[in-house]
Amino acid sequence: MSEEINVDYADSAVEQFEPSEMTSNEKPQTKDEKKYSSHWEVRTEERPYAFLPDQPVKEKNRYGKRIDLVELTDHPKERSLFINENPVVGCNPNRNKQHGFYFNADNCIGCHACESACSEKNENPAHIAFRSVGYVEGGSYPDYKRQNISMACNHCDDPVCLKGCPTGAYRKYAEYGAVIQDPETCFGCGYCTWVCPYNAPQLDPVKGQVSKCNMCVDRLEVGLKPACVSACVGNALDFGVIENTPENREQCKTEIPGFPTPEITHPNIRFQQTKTLPSDMKRTDSAPVKYSKDSEGNYKPAVDQKKGKTKSWNLAQLSSRENPLVLFTLLAQAAVGAFTIVFLGLLLNAESFVTFSNTSLFSPMILSTVALTALALLMSVTHLGKPIRFYRGFNNLRYSPMAREGFGLVMFAVGTGLTALFTLVNNDWLNAQLISLFGADLVFLNDSLPIESLVTGFGVFAIIAGFAGLFYMNKCYQIKARPFWNHLQTATAFVGNSLSLGSTVAALVVLPTLAVLSVELSNVLFILGALFTAGVFIESLGLIAHNKTLNSVNNEGAAAHYIQCTTFGKTYILRNVLLGLIVVVGVGLLSSSYGEPVSNLVIIAWAVLAIFNVCTSLIGRSLFYVLVIPTTMPGAFFWKNKSFEQHARDIGLADNPAVGVAKLEH
Repeated sequence: MSEEINVDYADSAVEQFEPSEMTSNEKPQTKDEKKYSSHWEVRTEERPYAFLPDQPVKEKNRYGKRIDLVELTDHPKERSLFINENPVVGCNPNRNKQHGFYFNADNCIGCHACESACSEKNENPAHIAFRSVGYVEGGSYPDYKRQNISMACNHCDDPVCLKGCPTGAYRKYAEYGAVIQDPETCFGCGYCTWVCPYNAPQLDPVKGQVSKCNMCVDRLEVGLKPACVSACVGNALDFGVIENTPENREQCKTEIPGFPTPEITHPNIRFQQTKTLPSDMKRTDSAPVKYSKDSEGNYKPAVDQKKGKTKSWNLAQLSSRENPLVLFTLLAQAAVGAFTIVFLGLLLNAESFVTFSNTSLFSPMILSTVALTALALLMSVTHLGKPIRFYRGFNNLRYSPMAREGFGLVMFAVGTGLTALFTLVNNDWLNAQLISLFGADLVFLNDSLPIESLVTGFGVFAIIAGFAGLFYMNKCYQIKARPFWNHLQTATAFVGNSLSLGSTVAALVVLPTLAVLSVELSNVLFILGALFTAGVFIESLGLIAHNKTLNSVNNEGAAAHYIQCTTFGKTYILRNVLLGLIVVVGVGLLSSSYGEPVSNLVIIAWAVLAIFNVCTSLIGRSLFYVLVIPTTMPGAFFWKNKSFEQHARDIGLADNPAVGVAKLEH
């Protein structure tokens, strides 16, 4: 420790230290500096174990990252963090070293004192806990074993929350290596809660914003360990510069049963777990996941068939907090697909599309894709905890795929809007109305503006922006912490829906228009039908590959697939049967009606297939969100247990705030 703290670890008494009396440079403070309170009050009864030890520091951690972080930044070593509005720099001699937690699973008794101390310090409501204690258990009487796990933010070397957050609310500091989030910048999208494997960021459904563990940097500044560590009665939690094994500890492991793989983020937490455990350790929450010992003695996730094998419908359970995202993704994909199909048909001089582009409904067709995109973006905004802050979604374009997704779709809307605007110049119906009202039309603009070039340019721009938006929409869900999504099937579903739903939207406008003009529909119907069938076929291929992969692995993705085949088994089969039916009938219609005059029966058949496809798209996308099981930490019977939380909401138990289950207000 620094000389100011004056701690003698051999004595139980600790002298009080008031950091506001002296700066880190040991210079007297100015009058203005003295008015600030200390970072954290060091009480006279503070015990020795509450203070951080000053130990030798290694150069690199086991992942090859530097432990001394100050050289990786442009900031001076004595930068103030303005903790609690205090400009004074802390006295910790290892201030710029990467710190981390140490958890001794052998000692944890599951008393939840760490949770209580953390929540008390951060003034958290009952339904929010930056640190939580869950457990896994195995064996049977009399050889029954339970292992408790206390977990908070691990302030990772590669914080995926920081890269994922579209608002830029996260920062990783050279000071202590702390990953700190600003709740006031957050707009409550919850994306950081998706990408974090450890359930560290907490989305408050009441406030509509995320908050998390800040490593108690105010305590670290005065040489004290975090509140949770100081409160641990079993001496299970410890804290210090990473890779320093605490005194009287024999292990410094990166994994224990129930802890997700550290390869995703390189978390700054180390473990000791020496007690012999059964080969299978099960979670006590509702997640159908257990942890099985492999040939090397490491515990890996596996499917725990808690629900049995009975197949059910459970259609009501398809509705979730993510309903706005179901509509957002489907509407955006339909808009991009429809515009791309019609505009590329025009650029490629497809006769039917050229004819359609010369009608008065070409502009409304493009405007319909603008409206669909606007509605999609509105759905994404309503999903936010604080919708009025939607503009912050572009703050982190450098890293966040979600920010890039939103930016791409906004640019698509701008491109399609400008394309529609310039097509209005040659819109016969609009010009006729203008002549009748004002005695003038817009055709004169053809002499002053290169209208055709502008339409082409903005149309191509819109297509590029739309595909960029869909590309990053797919990247948003390629998340290692959610194996059910982290598969090629996500991309095939998005591409497939763009083609099938996009061709449906295009057909709703193009076919009636050409029919009124007495244009033969066989060619355009064949093109749209082929794209529609191809989209459903692509989606089906992805589902087949997804099913094959998840049946051959043991992880949280396989557990989600187990729920898909049981809890939603009949719904899943219905969706798959409808997809197969659409492909078979679609191919049959294409082969039998090619080059033939279009009959009403054929049009009705395509319309029925389109309705089936809308149903399968809604079912499939709802399953996509409902089923996913993250690589999160185990919960308990009640706390951090999704089934109990839903039960509490269903019976009104959630109305009692002491239960720790909040109403889903956002």
